Amino acid sequence: MGKPHRKSIIKLAIERFDGLMAIGDSRYEAKKAARKEAEQHGEHIWAFTTGRIHSHKTRITYQEHTLRFVNWARQTEGIKMLEDLDALAGELASRYLQQEITAQKSPYTLQVERSALRMFFGDRALASDVSLPKRAIADIKRSRGPAARDRHFQPANWQALLDFQCSVGLRRDELARIKVEDVCYDMGKLAAHVRNGKGGKARYAPVLPGREQYVLSVVEGRKPDEVIFARLPDTDLHSYRREYAQALYHHYAPDWPPLPPATVRLKPIDYNRSAAMQVSYALGHARLDVVLRDYLR
Repeated sequence: MGKPHRKSIIKLAIERFDGLMAIGDSRYEAKKAARKEAEQHGEHIWAFTTGRIHSHKTRITYQEHTLRFVNWARQTEGIKMLEDLDALAGELASRYLQQEITAQKSPYTLQVERSALRMFFGDRALASDVSLPKRAIADIKRSRGPAARDRHFQPANWQALLDFQCSVGLRRDELARIKVEDVCYDMGKLAAHVRNGKGGKARYAPVLPGREQYVLSVVEGRKPDEVIFARLPDTDLHSYRREYAQALYHHYAPDWPPLPPATVRLKPIDYNRSAAMQVSYALGHARLDVVLRDYLR
């Protein structure tokens, strides 16, 4: 018998975040109850946390910072097991934050990083020995009014939309029409329901595994019949659809190498036909050659 499959430290970290989610539970009500109980004992609560994550947007932010820390620990310390990382969490978190201070990261970023690590490791006192710089309004450099650069496409101004598009790979007109209620589950997997795609065909575009939070964050707390994106940027969004297609193909065929460039003749042994067909369905195409030629190469 072969050795049992062991989950990577990244996979285990993501699963821990899954366990921290408390969508639907009111943080406000929990805080109010905690304050009421404290007042009965003549105490007052200044800082409060449920130890859980109540927002998809918070999950995205905390997970990104934490996975960056996990990769740092893996590369610098050779840590491959989550339990080993847990055992050294205090020491490594302090070193990591001190390194970020030396790199002159903004006070805001540093505080978010520390909050993310404290949530992940379940330790509100983590890295207390590191003194973070204070945030000040005078240090904020961003524009507070219309800027000339905003007249042109700036990806940073459309990050939520681009993250969504990289997760579902819709056509531009599909992206313009999709509503909150169209983000749903198909066969137990999160998907975008395209009700009227090319040729009038409906389909479920699966959300790229690992990117569910980017999709859920833009529909959280909104009315079911509301169009998700009221307007789209005046730029080509097709490259993001192609990026989605390639990532989805490698998810379905993880052990297959990248396809050869379009200048090389493609042979049947060069690609996983089943995976390519699944990508074809996800994109709303019925022709394998279109997907192989225009998306996967």
